[in-house]
Amino acid sequence: MARDGTGNETLGGARASFAPWTDPAARPLVRFEAVAKRFGVVPAVDRLSLDIYEGEFFALLGPSGCGKTTLLRLLAGFERPSEGRILLDGQDIADVPPHHRPVNMMFQSYALFPHLTVAGNVAFGLKQEGLPKAEIDARIAEMLALVKLEGFEQRKPHQLSGGQRQRVALARALAKRPRVFLLDEPLAALDRKLREDTRFELTDLQDKLGLTFIIVTHDQEEAMTVADRIGVMSRGQLVQVSTPSELYEQPNSRWVADFIGDVNLIEGRVASTGPQGTEIKGEAGGRLRAAQTVDVPLGTLVWVAVRPEKVSIAAETPSMTTENGFAGTVLDIGYLGGVSIYKVKLDNGLIMKAAVANRTRLVERPIGSGDRVSLSWEPTASVVLTR
Repeated sequence: MARDGTGNETLGGARASFAPWTDPAARPLVRFEAVAKRFGVVPAVDRLSLDIYEGEFFALLGPSGCGKTTLLRLLAGFERPSEGRILLDGQDIADVPPHHRPVNMMFQSYALFPHLTVAGNVAFGLKQEGLPKAEIDARIAEMLALVKLEGFEQRKPHQLSGGQRQRVALARALAKRPRVFLLDEPLAALDRKLREDTRFELTDLQDKLGLTFIIVTHDQEEAMTVADRIGVMSRGQLVQVSTPSELYEQPNSRWVADFIGDVNLIEGRVASTGPQGTEIKGEAGGRLRAAQTVDVPLGTLVWVAVRPEKVSIAAETPSMTTENGFAGTVLDIGYLGGVSIYKVKLDNGLIMKAAVANRTRLVERPIGSGDRVSLSWEPTASVVLTR
């Protein structure tokens, strides 16, 4: 467990005691007020409002074409909003040109100058600002130490690995010490192992600098790892803004539940609801119970979301149907190293997944394809979704 510059404990990308968005008196550093951006008649961003706080690592997550990069470009000044306002520290920045905004952006392609050395690339923006040579040299040394590239000053981009080029781009963008640092799919070009390692390096870097980072990504795991909060976008709108754990454990819709990780969705109608939880009668049969209380009329169509890792699988078939207990047959098994995914067709026709941690070396699998099994889960694992 690490600590950030204020002494707060950090848990991956999410700091345990960092939550300014829960304080009504907290003033956001960046505010989007009913911002819209249209290209012709097509809305890329559709009257979106969002507050981002100083020192926050915020992730914009969504599928391609959802408007997340357009939102980043609006903040950077590369696009102008069709409607609404963008405030930075309380100031409307509509008329502030990009090079005068305390914002810097790292692009997906890195956009390094091939004819310049590593030092030359890092110094480029500083020279444009007319800083003294001694200060530029000191800033280059500071940034290269920060991204662990000391000794690489005289190399050209073609002499670097993909991960090293990514670090040079980071150093160049951070050298100007922006108040807000924007990252557009910064890890997309890296291989999986390097991408995983670099995620934690990004969170460490943000903690050391104390800057506000806003990252755009379509990679759910990446967003969950680095961000304090995640804004999930679809069709130019924010569908949910929450911490990674809240998004995963309490999605507000089937779309979010399905987009964030893997999920089982079971359709049913509310049979009863109250302080003891909610009972749902499955449309395909069976009874389901959730610890959650929902404020909807009896008979309302709902969906019960259950994550595969919260589903228990056993080789014994239950003698009778119980709440959150179903019998079925194993259709397929996916071995993923750390876990095995069991795809099970229930007797009522539904197909569910159960994820089981491989705690011991797999010599002989206790449950195989075609076996009869039972699936069950606790009421606290059920999330009732009304849309």
